[in-house]
Amino acid sequence: MKAIDLKLVDSYFKLLNGLSPDNKLELISRLSKSLKSEEKKEKVSWKSLFGALKLDQPIDEFLTELKDDRKFIRKQIDI
Repeated sequence: MKAIDLKLVDSYFKLLNGLSPDNKLELISRLSKSLKSEEKKEKVSWKSLFGALKLDQPIDEFLTELKDDRKFIRKQIDI
């Protein structure tokens, strides 16, 4: 383990140390189940969060709808 991982584990241990024995056993049970499950989550790259907007409608209609939905309220403040 890297030093940063050890610090993270220590932080969690300090946080969870105050739990009751029953709560600790429940946590151990859930962690064990999560390790045994064969379901692997697909890793999502942060780069995939950027890029083109995928639309079901033409861009002209989208822009018109976007502009029409904007509501600006201008209030004059007396000083």
